[in-house]
Amino acid sequence: MPFLGQDWRSPGWSWIKTEDGWKRFEYFGHNLGDNINELDLNVLDNDNKENVFVEDVCEVAAKKRIKDFFNNNTKSQFLFQEKWIYVQKESTRERHGYCTLGEAFNRLDFSSAIQDVRRFNYVVKLLQLIAKSQLTSLSGAAQKNYFNVLEKIVRKVLDDHQNPRLIKALLQDLSSTLCILIREVGRSVLVGNINIWACRLETILNWQQQLNNLQIPKNVSKGMTLSDLPLHMQNNILYKFTDACDIINLGQATPTLLMLSEDRLLWKKLCQFHFAEKQFCRHLILSEKGHVDWKLMFFTLQKFYPQKEHYGDTLQFCKHCSILFWKDSGHPCTANDPDSCLTPVSPQHFIDLFKF
Repeated sequence: MPFLGQDWRSPGWSWIKTEDGWKRFEYFGHNLGDNINELDLNVLDNDNKENVFVEDVCEVAAKKRIKDFFNNNTKSQFLFQEKWIYVQKESTRERHGYCTLGEAFNRLDFSSAIQDVRRFNYVVKLLQLIAKSQLTSLSGAAQKNYFNVLEKIVRKVLDDHQNPRLIKALLQDLSSTLCILIREVGRSVLVGNINIWACRLETILNWQQQLNNLQIPKNVSKGMTLSDLPLHMQNNILYKFTDACDIINLGQATPTLLMLSEDRLLWKKLCQFHFAEKQFCRHLILSEKGHVDWKLMFFTLQKFYPQKEHYGDTLQFCKHCSILFWKDSGHPCTANDPDSCLTPVSPQHFIDLFKF
């Protein structure tokens, strides 16, 4: 049976799978015995020595081509067979090393996650938090992967015209961070040449310009639209929103939606979703008629307290195995009841897992 762990007690042999099972792979040097230093190379004729030299050169060239492929192909996604990662924070006798934020970002396949509407907002929020504080902590490969994922997000928004406001906020935070890093070059540690970072900043500014010039075409479909739905169904749709800006923007579409978006009960439910009741008492705002102005109260509470984050799907952390993974990909859990060990991971919690 092959030894697959990173244990310091590993026998160190290489194994190959054959029809008769796993067998230890013997290198050329192992057959020479302990007297390899006493071997007279003159016993090899010129043809054999030439063949050995050619094989060595071919092997080195093949390794170099593979290395150049992964280093230069900046558009490639770092693919791994497993879609989970073991979160290790310190070295032990059984496992050496620790897991970094960049390694987790490469392993968890965020390129595929942005194609899922349930995970899109989650990935965007995570990229925004990394842009604000953790960008320089990523390795060179992770930074390359970060900007590749970001490019795919921008292209997706430009194609389907969905969620441009979220991406504008992300690019604004990222451009601010890059401006500070480039201006303070020498005082901050940057992976790569300064010209690479200047080029990245120029690309981000170009994306911002494209998003600012984005024109969403008018829907010319003759089918049923949102305005054709009964009033109570339009109202129920508004009650599913968790973002105040989305409610306000939707209210600008038609006079009917404007009336529904100003409903006091709608804003009361939104306040109760994001904030605790004891926070209401500290910032109680009354209208001229003596009623609570829930809409104004929401934007007041927003200044003092963080809003509750809500995502369709998030990463999961198994407390039994210390493994981080997407729920549909699964992980090799050894617990009797794996579902009881799972904890949803918010974007901020994801970053906190790799703070040492």
